[in-house]
Amino acid sequence: MAKRYRYAFAQQKEAEKGVASVWIAGISVFLFLAAVFISFLMEGNGGVVVGGISVFAMLSSVYGFLQGLKSFSQEHRSHRVSIVGSIANGVIMVGWLGLFLIGV
Repeated sequence: MAKRYRYAFAQQKEAEKGVASVWIAGISVFLFLAAVFISFLMEGNGGVVVGGISVFAMLSSVYGFLQGLKSFSQEHRSHRVSIVGSIANGVIMVGWLGLFLIGV
């Protein structure tokens, strides 16, 4: 009978900046939903409030995208969460840019 080799790989921790990137993406989506809800409650007359929330959410998604990219430089870490955070923040960032350009 042939000898079977068994390999064991050590569990790697997730990159901290990648986890932060995913949290920032979640916060940006939450702020988008909050802006929509506030605009609905104010019947479309919440210009400054909704605009301020939206600008902050857009800038936070840019920051989350950069954090996700920086997390790839961490060695001996798993980068699954970094990939998810970078892609999510990139999509959110493009969505915010699209909403901004539609409004202009």
